[in-house]
Amino acid sequence: MTFSQTYRTALMAIAGFLLMAAFHTGAAAQANSPQGVRNIVIVHGAWADGSSWSKVIPLLQARGLHVVAVQNPLTSLADDVAATRRAIALQDGPVLLVGHSYGGVVITEAGNDPKVVGLVYVAALAPSEGESVASVTKAFPPAPLGSEVRADAEGFLTVTPKGIAEDLAQDLPDKEKQLLTATQGPTAGAVFGATITTAAWKTKPSWCVIAGNDRAVSPELEKAEAAAMKAASITVPSSHMPMLSHPKAVADLIVQAAAKAGSH
Repeated sequence: MTFSQTYRTALMAIAGFLLMAAFHTGAAAQANSPQGVRNIVIVHGAWADGSSWSKVIPLLQARGLHVVAVQNPLTSLADDVAATRRAIALQDGPVLLVGHSYGGVVITEAGNDPKVVGLVYVAALAPSEGESVASVTKAFPPAPLGSEVRADAEGFLTVTPKGIAEDLAQDLPDKEKQLLTATQGPTAGAVFGATITTAAWKTKPSWCVIAGNDRAVSPELEKAEAAAMKAASITVPSSHMPMLSHPKAVADLIVQAAAKAGSH
């Protein structure tokens, strides 16, 4: 056998090996993927960015799901809804929308997109028509976090390092608290008074993660919302950041929601 023949034979063997490896990898991913919605669009809340989902995203990807984290400008509710709708439009099929905190308000409005087949609220707010963050929280005791919010000259709000350490993420390690402080997105105060036009949760199946030790949104409000939505819910002993303190529980619920939403 000449050198060129040997080389060609070796290349064919390598190509065959790579083809088989790709086949088995694809089959494994298919086996791990839930039957249902494949596209997960995740929406962060106020004083955060997409990195707040850094622990949940790999868990969802490992289950064969396609995940996109929206980067909200946090300049107005309309701007944040528009950013979320752009992310939805880029998906190649049905979408499960997931929102944390104020991100729950965003998905309540953006979730009316016909491609959205389900909603997951994580320590989130879920106003009805004509309601806002300010109005739905009024009936509950003020959250401790509120005293650690500061406004700048242009009306954008930030949380003090003390507020993040003690009221937003009190159950996270110091390094993670410092990272949240450094990456927090200043949030226009006006977003908290912006009202919902049409509440998507009234027509689409919903799931909730209730943060039992939340000091930013009242756990009682989260429970009342879940009851109003008739949502399947779990409660975790978490701060306002359950996707960072209990990522597996949050990811598991999203996987369950993706499987069930696709069957509706």
